[in-house]
This record gives sequence, structure tokens and C-alpha cells, in this order.
Amino acid sequence: MNAVDHVAQARARKLADALACGIDDAFISQLVEQFYEAVRLDAMLGPIFGAKVNDWPYHLARMKDFWASVLLESGRFSGNPMKKHIAIGGLDSAHFARWQSVWDATLTRIAPNEQVANQFRDAARRIGESLLTGIKVDRGGPAAISAKAAA
Repeated sequence: MNAVDHVAQARARKLADALACGIDDAFISQLVEQFYEAVRLDAMLGPIFGAKVNDWPYHLARMKDFWASVLLESGRFSGNPMKKHIAIGGLDSAHFARWQSVWDATLTRIAPNEQVANQFRDAARRIGESLLTGIKVDRGGPAAISAKAAA
């Protein structure tokens, strides 16, 4: 089997596993809609999103494509989330922790089962950690990562 076939099979397995446990476009749509409804009302996150998102239907559609690409291997999302987050001045670990908290609460409320909730929680945690690391490196160079590793 060549590398292309191996990747295609891995993606097909990931999609089949996701669909089997209840992750599909309908759930992703519901999750994104309800999560961002909560974000917009959140005292910490609402003002940040309110200042940056001018077209909510467009943003929500992009986020649905993003999460479908992450969990369903849909390939519908293209973009540079790191660049977008770096451009938001003042983001720090407290913002990411709050984002994760609202995300987790939304999943607790609507996920069809714990497996679905955990897959989304784990993916969000990994993505958030990556974005926060990128922001720290952008602000403080490689020393920002060394300081994190030493802590």
C-alpha cells in the first residue's frame, strides 16, 4: 500500500468512527451555534468576539467547516487560525481557559454521549494549547517556550 492509500484509509476510518459515535455535520452545526451563542453572552469572551467578528453567519459557517475538518476529515476548511489568533492583541491563557470552559459546558449540555464530548474536548484542548504556544512565541520568541517547559 502506498502513502496516499494509507492516508485515504486512515481518513475513511476516522470518518466512520466519528459517524458511528454520533459526530456528524448536524451535531457540529448545533455545537457551533450553541457555543458561539454562549460566547457572545460571556463577559470575558463576548467583547473580544464582538470586536473581531463583523459577519456572524460567515464566522459560524467557517467554524462549522473547521470542526468538520478536524473531526470528520472533511477538508472543507482552509485558513490560518494561528495568524488570526496572533492578530488579537492581549489574548492569554485566561482567555483560552474560559473558551475551553464554555466549550466544555456546551458539550456537557448537548453531546449525545461522553465519547463525542471527549473527542471534541480533547481536540479543542490540543488546538487551544497550540494556539496559545504560537501566540507566546510570537510575543516572546523561542524563550517563551523554554520558560513554559521549565515551569
